[in-house]
Amino acid sequence: MTTANKITILRILLIPFFVVEVLYYTKQGHEVHRLLAIASFAIAAICDGVDGYVARRFNQRSELGAILDPLADKLLLVSGIVVLSFDHAPYLESVPLWLTGTIIGRDVLILIGMVLIQLMVGKVKVRPRIVGKIATVLQMVVVLWIMLKWTEDWLRALTLVTAICTGISGLLYVWDGSRQLSAHPSSSPKPEVQNPKSEV
Repeated sequence: MTTANKITILRILLIPFFVVEVLYYTKQGHEVHRLLAIASFAIAAICDGVDGYVARRFNQRSELGAILDPLADKLLLVSGIVVLSFDHAPYLESVPLWLTGTIIGRDVLILIGMVLIQLMVGKVKVRPRIVGKIATVLQMVVVLWIMLKWTEDWLRALTLVTAICTGISGLLYVWDGSRQLSAHPSSSPKPEVQNPKSEV
């Protein structure tokens, strides 16, 4: 259990705290709950970069960290997007359902693809894309934008850009996955075996 993995686990533990504070705020309207939700989400987002830096700086990369780090990212973002997709008026704006569907649909598609590649090829090679990182940052900004109650006009433009980047990153992952599958021998057609008796 490295320091980087401990930070990642802290991120995961902050997720239910964030969700509970959002629900308390939308039910009671007390500002302290909104501030605690913002603080917990911000800390979890900042720790995303911290654990990566610690892992690289002190050579603490591990198989457990390779699993926990992306899992923590997905849990944090999906939890934030989903909990804010419900109608929390008049306290908070809502994430458009089409954006929620785009994010969840992309993640489900990637998960299915990874399982398929793992079963067929034996090892999944994930190629990070800049558009995927931009999509992750934009999703975090959407959550914080709503929690901070910033202007609605810019929120609409932000959600549209986030959906576009998320969709493009999903298509690129599908492209990379299909190339991994097509490059594996198991995807090639089997050569026809001639029947010796037919030549007689």
